[in-house]
Amino acid sequence: MKTSEITELTTSEIIERINSSAGELVRMKLNHSVNPLDNTMKLKFARKDIARLKTELRKRQSEK
Repeated sequence: MKTSEITELTTSEIIERINSSAGELVRMKLNHSVNPLDNTMKLKFARKDIARLKTELRKRQSEK
């Protein structure tokens, strides 16, 4: 997910995406420990997406 896409989302959508992405990351980690993923870079991309979302959320909260 690109930063420009994240800035277009509402705050509630960002929180929703953080929760769903975090759940997906946990599932991917669990599946990877049992049966290795074909592309392990998906874990890295998921972590970075969550970080981007949290950064934008924090930025919006500090502006208030």
